[in-house]
Amino acid sequence: MSGHSKWHSIKHKKGAADAKRGKVFTRLIKELTVAARAGGGDPDMNPRLRTIIADAKSQNMPAENIKRAIRRGTGEEPGVAYEEAQYEAYGPGGAALIIDVLTDNKNRTVGELRHALEKHGGNLASTNAVAWMFHKKGYIVVEKTKADEEKLMAAVLDAGADDLQDDDDNWEVFSTPDAFPAVSEAVKALGIEPATAKVQMIPQNYVKLEGKPAQQMVRLMEALDDHDDVQNVSSNFDISEKEIEASLA
Repeated sequence: MSGHSKWHSIKHKKGAADAKRGKVFTRLIKELTVAARAGGGDPDMNPRLRTIIADAKSQNMPAENIKRAIRRGTGEEPGVAYEEAQYEAYGPGGAALIIDVLTDNKNRTVGELRHALEKHGGNLASTNAVAWMFHKKGYIVVEKTKADEEKLMAAVLDAGADDLQDDDDNWEVFSTPDAFPAVSEAVKALGIEPATAKVQMIPQNYVKLEGKPAQQMVRLMEALDDHDDVQNVSSNFDISEKEIEASLA
């Protein structure tokens, strides 16, 4: 997936430090709370909640933190009420972005997103301005050094994946959202920790960015990643791994 999978892979390596774990936990707690509120606190009856619990465990979140977040979602414990929202935007060089947030104050969040976008050469777009460029899919990125292609392909296809693609240093696994939990478990059963494993919007085509627009996009992605309300960002930018590394440095 060109620049975007490289971004996730590089951020995965850099984000392994404990310094990032607090923000990861904050985002997961919000997701657990909202999923439990929407579909109930039983993961066997709530596939969305089951997927987030698996993600939380893979990030070594304590079991009590997981249970507490779920209880807040079901109303068994007091807590902040979060709203889901999705914003569409244009980034540097005309790249498209879809930004998913969980917030207790939409007005504050949209103002902060607008500021971050404008600071780094982008702008908010109207609803459906860029969404048509994307499809919702299960998406897993596995570094090639961690997986044998034949074993990985056999495991994910048996679990219901649609495709496995070669992207330089990574394997990319695509599935329907419904098949994603089973495919994700199949990857983990091989003893592999994916660089990325989530259901997200996957672009149908890509915008190649180099030079200043590429540097602006990397800074924009960093700003969005660091925002406490942003849960996920999907984009169709294509930036070389070398350029991403240089910009992050």
